Amino acid sequence: MTPAATITDPVAIEHFALPTFETTPAAQLRAIRDAVPGFKEWFRSTGTASAYAPRSLITVPYPMKYGFYEACTAPVPYVWFINRMFLVQWVDAGGDTRTLLYEPSDYDLGIETPFFRREYDKFARFSKAAADRLSVEHKRVHEHLADFGLEPADIDYIAFDHMHTQDIRRIVGTTEPAPDLGFHSEPVPAAYPNARVVIARDELTHVRDVHPFQQRFFQSGTYDHIREEQLLFVERDVLLGPGVALLRTPGHTLGNFTLTVNTERGIFTSSENGIAAECYAPEHSKLPGVAKWAKQWNYEVVMNFNTPEYASLQYNSMVKEKLIADPVPGHEQFPQVLPTSEFTKYWMAPGIKPTYEHGELTLGTVRRPS
Repeated sequence: MTPAATITDPVAIEHFALPTFETTPAAQLRAIRDAVPGFKEWFRSTGTASAYAPRSLITVPYPMKYGFYEACTAPVPYVWFINRMFLVQWVDAGGDTRTLLYEPSDYDLGIETPFFRREYDKFARFSKAAADRLSVEHKRVHEHLADFGLEPADIDYIAFDHMHTQDIRRIVGTTEPAPDLGFHSEPVPAAYPNARVVIARDELTHVRDVHPFQQRFFQSGTYDHIREEQLLFVERDVLLGPGVALLRTPGHTLGNFTLTVNTERGIFTSSENGIAAECYAPEHSKLPGVAKWAKQWNYEVVMNFNTPEYASLQYNSMVKEKLIADPVPGHEQFPQVLPTSEFTKYWMAPGIKPTYEHGELTLGTVRRPS
């Protein structure tokens, strides 16, 4: 089925320039600071999302040295974070409810990402039972949709913050059979027949021509025969609807996106550039070493640093996310940056826990489109 043609295409946002080699990262950071107030004023004026609902998919281990870079001195090799999907709705100019599904990770396939497959197998060599306890499955995407009273056909847009770990063949469908998915003689059908997957062309290009330094976090071979007619390529920041935007935040990957939503509780931003609220306010972190490290080096953020090819850009992008997000009510020292993979307390990492954890939220009311 061809994605619905009646949905208005995203509108380009002109407030922020994409980084180039013609200006220094420091100059680009200053430009971001200068642009944020005007963007926030304009963005609020576009309206408010009618629903914003992050939901937990799976809790998995992640190396401390990636999640908190050099900042945390706790003597644990791994932290755990919860990967979440985000259900966002708005009412368009015609009065119709539109629905975005952000970060709908197919975690049954995500385990085949080279890095995570190696980590699992490393533990399984000693004890498969122990390896199976490394992660906690919550619900799959379709189960959360059912809880909301929605069906896959109700989804208008899909987006990911970036394509690390993602195998999207079941999401967008394929043009060739996929025996490993059980389709031996026919292509895989698209699970979301009316949805367009919004993606930066840079991101897909880099997935398919992946650099050796990044290859362990991508499943590049799974993109050979995806149905590209389901994809909607964008080159810059875009407004999807009133109070709902996808902002380009390169660094973690070149085509990285940040979901930006104006809710009844203010503006939220979401990506995996950082894995905790305190990564955006390290001076207020109670984790061992983090506040001291940030003060020592005058750092405003703690990056998720597993693929540091564009480190200065990622730093700038995190400042962009941090300045755009409104403060958490009652915890104003932290911005409403809700990571797509959020650091959480877990029994296998004793003695450490988030200073502040957003968790699941429901703002507004999710409605079944008419």
